[in-house]
Amino acid sequence: MEGIKAVCLFSGGLDSILAVKVLETQGINVRAVQFISPFFESSRLSNPSSLIEEVAERWQITLDVVDITKEYFPMLKSPPHGYGKNLNPCIDCKILMLRKAGELMKAIGARFIATGEVIGQRPMSQRRDTMRIVERDAGLEGLLLRPLSAKLLPETLPEQEGWVDRDRLFDFSGRSRVRQMALALELNITDYPSPAGGCILTDQTLSKRIKYMLQMQENTRAEDIALCRIGRHFVWPGGSHLIVARNQRENELLKPLAHQGMALLKVKDFPGPLGLLLTEGLPDAVLVKAARIVCRYSKARHEPVVKVQVREIQTERESVVSVSPCWNLEELGCNRI
Repeated sequence: MEGIKAVCLFSGGLDSILAVKVLETQGINVRAVQFISPFFESSRLSNPSSLIEEVAERWQITLDVVDITKEYFPMLKSPPHGYGKNLNPCIDCKILMLRKAGELMKAIGARFIATGEVIGQRPMSQRRDTMRIVERDAGLEGLLLRPLSAKLLPETLPEQEGWVDRDRLFDFSGRSRVRQMALALELNITDYPSPAGGCILTDQTLSKRIKYMLQMQENTRAEDIALCRIGRHFVWPGGSHLIVARNQRENELLKPLAHQGMALLKVKDFPGPLGLLLTEGLPDAVLVKAARIVCRYSKARHEPVVKVQVREIQTERESVVSVSPCWNLEELGCNRI
């Protein structure tokens, strides 16, 4: 098998580690690839090299890290195969990743692509029928090998051509990880993470916020998705959007994420949270309502009148508004998401 190369999708979970190692035991030269975006593995966006080093040290796996943010946003707005329970476009997400992996396959002269998928492990993207659709729509028919469930699936070209020995592949299925853990021991893999949710698009609250961002902003950015993870969110029918930090840590997170078209609000003379207002033109009516909400969560919540400092990000102009804290959100005409 010397000289045969393969690309393997890599999440860092046990299944993808096993997929790489199973192929390596057959002499395949495997290049793993992990895709990152604001929706999964977002912490790696600023420093992908640290992930490459970590994977090499822990599992002796050669890894490429590819940021697919640019391609992800248009797909997310209108996924051909629809969404899961929330805003998760699992089928089209996998198709996008495999198409990108196919580009890498051609670039390095690899012969096929592998994944750590297990039939029946995930309800949307790892059903037998869905796996066929993904392979077809990614343009990889016959070239997509799932080593952990291969014996339950039709033979792929790598198996037919003898590049991979089908008898040394597996027939794993379902959500149980017992057989994977046993295989990990056999392959002397002991350092692997526990299963955990990785995509924020499956989260009910975060997906609502992200959907709102996508609807209200023509050019959503990675920073805007980061904002969805922070604080309390209040929205008005006209498109104005206020984010109020919940603690000092979130105060610090909000500051660098503020950009053109936003304003920072902070209660004067009393401890309290930062508010970040996203609105068109900063109309006075919305500004006053936002300031009243920020006061509600500050130490000045019981004061009759409170001064709130406003700093517009684009112009750096500062002003002060005097308001009374709000205790009834309905009177302000906003919804919390």
